[in-house]
Parts: sequence; structure tokens; C-alpha cells
Amino acid sequence: MTTLTDADTAALDLAQRQDSGLDLTACDREPIHIPGAIQPHGLLLVADAESLAIVAGAGDIERRLSPEWLGADLSRLIAQDVRSLLADEIPLGGLIGEPVVGLTGRFEVTLHRAGDHVLVELEQVDVAPVTAAYMLGRLNAMAATFERATDLNALCARAAIAFRQLTGFDRVMVYRFLDDEAGRVMAEDKVDGLGTFLHHHFPASDIPKQARVLYVRNRTRTIPTISYTPAVLRPAGFESIDLSDVALRSVSPIHLRYLANMGVAASASISIVKDGVLWGMIACHHGSPRGLTPDIRAASATLASGLARQIRAKEEAEIYRERLRLRGAEDAVIPKLATEPAPRRTVAALRDDLRRMLDGDGFAFVQGTVVDTGGVCPAKDDIRDLAAWVSARSGIDTFATHELPVLFPRADTYRTCASGVLALPLIDEGAMLLWFRAEQAEEVEWAGNPHKAVALDPTAALTPRASFESWTQVVSGRSRCWTLEEVEAAHRLRRAFHDAHINQRLRLLNADLQRTLADKDVLIAQKDVLMKEVNHRVQNSLQLVAAFLALQAKASDDAKVKEHLAEAQARLSAVALVHRRLYRDDQVESVDLSRYLEELAGDMKTSLGADWAAHMRLDLAPILVPTDRAVNIGLVLTELVINASKYAYGGRPGPILIALEQYRNRLRLIVADEGSGKVGTREGFGSRMMNAIVAGLSGTIEHDDNMPGLRVIMTTPIGDVV
Repeated sequence: MTTLTDADTAALDLAQRQDSGLDLTACDREPIHIPGAIQPHGLLLVADAESLAIVAGAGDIERRLSPEWLGADLSRLIAQDVRSLLADEIPLGGLIGEPVVGLTGRFEVTLHRAGDHVLVELEQVDVAPVTAAYMLGRLNAMAATFERATDLNALCARAAIAFRQLTGFDRVMVYRFLDDEAGRVMAEDKVDGLGTFLHHHFPASDIPKQARVLYVRNRTRTIPTISYTPAVLRPAGFESIDLSDVALRSVSPIHLRYLANMGVAASASISIVKDGVLWGMIACHHGSPRGLTPDIRAASATLASGLARQIRAKEEAEIYRERLRLRGAEDAVIPKLATEPAPRRTVAALRDDLRRMLDGDGFAFVQGTVVDTGGVCPAKDDIRDLAAWVSARSGIDTFATHELPVLFPRADTYRTCASGVLALPLIDEGAMLLWFRAEQAEEVEWAGNPHKAVALDPTAALTPRASFESWTQVVSGRSRCWTLEEVEAAHRLRRAFHDAHINQRLRLLNADLQRTLADKDVLIAQKDVLMKEVNHRVQNSLQLVAAFLALQAKASDDAKVKEHLAEAQARLSAVALVHRRLYRDDQVESVDLSRYLEELAGDMKTSLGADWAAHMRLDLAPILVPTDRAVNIGLVLTELVINASKYAYGGRPGPILIALEQYRNRLRLIVADEGSGKVGTREGFGSRMMNAIVAGLSGTIEHDDNMPGLRVIMTTPIGDVV
């Protein structure tokens, strides 16, 4: 076992990148979806989607299925009405056809669509599949063990046992992707005598990005033996056909070398997809050739779906317990804020309660040159220096990090007591609250040195690392992470301080201005009138601009101009809606994005007409976001709906789904239609504006095939947490 510090690791990584001259992102660009070949244990037929004539194939078709196959009618060759099967929507994983009896035995049939072609996979099975009743009974018993798991670790441990019983592989691991895209083995079940990978980390490069995309599309994947010769597509000319949905797709040579280096002769993987995102995988390894029959793969995919639901339930339960704990701590602290007139005395009285509330090892209150501390903290001069840096960096926003020395190098001198900090500015008081978390030096155990993933010879081919011996990396300068719930609790605490400050000021004003109470009421009334007047004027201005746009559209004879003006009105409506909510809600810093998008969709239904309104469907999860982000997200939604109404159905009304969901610290806005899909590559003003807005939100936008139609997904952080 080798042990290096994180500084040694970083230096080694940099040296390898500079010395090798290799592009370490090459794996991410490998076209694994178009290998031009399949694994030889099965057969692949490629037919023209219009005529159903077979135009290409792969595998030993002549000896195993039919000697006269090229140019033959697909329906006749596999003895079933393919055209009627394709009339239905092809589900995820392909359409299961009737079994076919070939020259060497019985074949299971799976159909896919790939552009202008129909792809048919044939896998020979030597034994009859188990009955549905038997398999459902097994799956039900395994799912019951999942339900009885007390937490996520216990659930993963039971899952490893269940999947090994189901597949019969030597080793089964439950592998989870982490926030930095690396992976960790959460649980493992194996035969006696094998070494363990339990709790080992694997670098992100072990599973390239495009492979993760395919793992969401193909929930099961099997390699019966790594020592195979790929069966290429023939005749020539079909090497670039998309085999993304084909389970028999040939495997990357780099991945086969990777498995060989691990001492694995056969492998299988089952994806764990939670809320449409690849949460992790069930990785199966065997020391000798072994496959998974189609019925076992289907059962594994079903069991993995049940596991994903249980993972979601366990994670939500953990979040719920954390929120209950924080709410309980808040209930003990917040009522006491009103008992002291000055924040310094308030904090001094509640110092220990505040520190325990957010699970800090130390706590400090900073106001000017005054520093009050509790628990394990840096020196007061260092705390003042840190508070000044946080104010310059984040302003009035809450700041949280678990690796302070990386962002603030001067903090390296006191990282043992403050590698993590959560800073909460109290704007009303000109003060700041800081919670510190001590360094938590962590030994990350890797399955092999991740920095030896490539050869140092610049002329050598890119290859995976050869050793998977346990390799330990000591990570320092980090603390326990601040959870999203803890940051949200800090926001609520700041609002409580703000409310206490306002209440204290009101009490002082009431004591000092008893004789001028009437004047005070007049001033408050004037303030309300002024706010209403400001709101009224802004709304009038927005309505006036909208009216000008409508008049200009009515006066123009150019249909293109009218279309552009209508889009401008829709964008203006999105901004006006947020402004109305600001003056209707008590909290102006943030809005409930689901309520805002629901009202915005209502406005768009009205503007598009009753026919469109009847086809629009909403599925919105409540998410609290800053107001300025809500405005930009509303503009993106408006643009996506405008595009769908213009292009998806040729101007005619059709179904449009608007969905909003949360995944960890990010949100996803989805607009999906069932129309003609994406056509052309030209970008107009609206698309360029939308891309600029998404970039300003530090987000991404993806265009996926909705089968049929287009599914546009915008992913962006909910807030600004370091």
C-alpha cells in the first residue's frame, strides 16, 4: 500500500500531464456508440425502416440463422410481423419480439430504431426462461429485504447480496457516483478468496462521460467474455450506424484492457437511475466467462428500479431527519433573540446553542474590531482577517466552504481548527457570524493509483492503469461538508436576526415616539402609498410597452415582424409577472419558482389560445430560488415554449410538458413536446439570448430525443454555495 499527501498527489498529476503529452480527455471522446461491430455471442440484423429489407448484419448469421439473409424481408426471416410491432412506441431497452428458432437453436429477439434503420438483436438461449410467477416471487422477496434496510449503507449491502444471488457472478459491487464524478464502492458481495474493493474510490476517468449517457439509455450491459473477436457489420458502409441502444454492442478496447488488468474474465452492469440521473451502478465481475440471459437482465433492471426508489426514500428520510433536527435547534434559539436589545449580548448568551445548531467545532461573532468566540477557533486577528475577506468576496450573501485553504491560502496556517467555515453576514447590525469546522484529514482509498491511468510514453496508445492494488491518498485541508439544509437553516437564522432587529427597533420607536404615534402612522401610510405608486407606475410602464408592441404588430403587414413582436410581448410578460409577485409577497429576495412558472404558464396559455392551453401540462416541484434567477429562468421557459409552439407541430396545437425538479443542489427545467423533433442548426435571436441567459446562470442546456419530439433540459444551480 502506498500513501501520499494531497500535495504530493497534485504535483504527481501535474507532472504526468506535462511529461506524457497525452490528452487525458481522449476517453471522453471515444465514439463507443458507433463501434461498427458487436460481441459475437449474438447476431445483429440491420433493415431499411421503409422496406424492411435487410441491408447489413453482424455475427455468424449464415451458420446460426439463415444462409440467405442479405436482402431478405425482415418479417419473413424472423417469422413475425415487424411492421405491426413498430407501429407501437419502442420502449426504453427495445421492443421484445417473439422468439425465433434458427439453425443452431432458439433466439430471443429485441428490436430498436436507429434513424432510417431497424436494428434486430438475436441472442441464443440454451434453456427456457424462468416463469414470470417464479421470477416475480424472487423479485418480491428481494424487494422486501430492501424495504427493511434501516439506512442507505444497509440498503446497498442488501442490494449487493440480492444481485449476486440473481446473477451468479463471483463479485457484485454497488457503485455510487460522487459529486466530483468519481465513484465509490458502497457495498460488495463476493466469493471467498477474492480481494475486496469495499469503500474503494475509482477516478471519474474510469467511466467516461459518453459511457454514463449510454448507461442511462441501456440499463443493463453484459460482456460474457473479454477474450472475443468483434463481429463487424457487413457489408462495408454501415460502420457508422448508431448502436447506442444495442445490448450486443462491441466494447471499447480500453475497457476490455481495464477489465483484464483487474483480472476479470466476464462482467455485467446494471444501472441505478434515480430521477432520470445515473446515481450509480451494480457492477458484476466473474473470473471465467459468464453471461446474463435476457430474462435475468430484464429482472435485474426491474430490481434496480426498485432499488432506486428505495434509495430515494432513504435519502429523503435522511434529509427530513436533518431538517427536523435543525428546526428543533431553531425553535430553541430563535425565541431567545428577542430577549436582548443588542446582538452582541444576544450572541454571547446563545453562543453554545448557535454553535451546536449548525454542528460547528467553533463559533465567532465579529462586529468591527470586536470578536467573541466559543469552541475551537483561530486567533482573533485571523478571524478579523477572514471576516474582511468573506465580506469582500461574498458581500451580503451567505458563504460556505469545506476547503477554506484552497480558496483563502492564508487560512492554511490555522486549517487544523478551521478548514471549513460558514459565514453569515448580519447586514442590519454590521456584524458577521462564523461557524468553524476543524480539519478532518481523510484517507481516500483508491482501487489503484488513479494518476497511473495513462502511460508516460508520449508515443504509446492510451491505456488504463495496470494495477488495482489498494492505494491511499491523504486528503487534508478539508472539513465535513456543509449540507444544503444547514445553509438553508443559516438563511432562516439571518432572517430571524433581521426580524429581531426590526422588532427591537420598533419597540424603541414605540417608547420614544409615544407622543408622535399619529405622525408615525401617517408616515407608514405614506410609505405604503409610495410603494403602491411605484408598483403602479412600473406596471403601467410595462403595460404601455406591451401595448406599443401590440399596436406595432397590428400595423405591420410582415408576418415575421408580427411573430417577433409577439415573442417580445411574451418575454415582457415573464418579467412583469415576477414584478407583480415581488409586491405581493412578503419575501422579495426569493420566490417559489413553481408558483412563478405556473402563473407564467397561465399567461402563455392565455396568449397562445384555448387550443394550446388544452395541450399544456405542468409537473412542477416547489423550489425556492433568488428572484433574479427566477426572472432568467422564466425567460428561458418563455423562449422554450415559444419555440415548441412555432416548430414542434408546424404551428398547430400539440402536447407540451413543462416540468421542474430538484436534484441535490441543482434544478432541472424540462420542456418536452411530441412533435417533429429538432430540425436544422440555425440559431435565431431568441436562441442566442436563451444560451446567454443559461450561461449567466452557470447552467447547461441539452436537447434530447423525446421519442417522439424534442426534450429540452436546462440544468442550473439553485443558489450560490461554494
